[in-house]
Amino acid sequence: MSVTGTPQQGDHQREQADVELRLPADSAYASVLRTTTAGLAARLDFTIDDIEDLRIAVGEASALVLPEADAGTDLICRFYLAPGELTISVGVTAASSPEPDYDSFAWQVLTTLATSATATSEGGRYVVTMTMQSSLGVPGL
Repeated sequence: MSVTGTPQQGDHQREQADVELRLPADSAYASVLRTTTAGLAARLDFTIDDIEDLRIAVGEASALVLPEADAGTDLICRFYLAPGELTISVGVTAASSPEPDYDSFAWQVLTTLATSATATSEGGRYVVTMTMQSSLGVPGL
C-alpha cells in the first residue's frame, strides 16, 4: 500500500492527482479506501452526511471494479481536491475490457449519491470516476 500527496491547482482532468492511493486489488482493503475518502472530504469541510455518502459511493465504485481486476494487480485510487468538490477515480488493470454494468445495484447507489459518475474500460484499465460537490457549496462564495 502506498499513499502520495502532491497538491496541484486546476481541475480533475489534469494527469497528476492531489492524492494517489495504491492498494492490492482485494475487497479486504476497501475499508482503507473508505477511510481515506472520509478524511479527505473532512479536510475539504464536507458535511457529515456528505462524507458518509462519499464513503458509501467509493465502496460501491470498488465493488464495481474489483471483480474485473487481473490477478495480482493493484487498485489505484486518485483523488482530485477542489474547494467544495472531491473527484475520485477508482481503477484496476483489466485485460478483459469489461463493459460497465449500468443496471447493477452498485451503479445505481453510486449515481444516486455522487454528483456525477462515469465508468470507462479502455487501454487495459477499468475505471469508475465520481465527483461529489459539498452540499454547503464552495467555501467563501
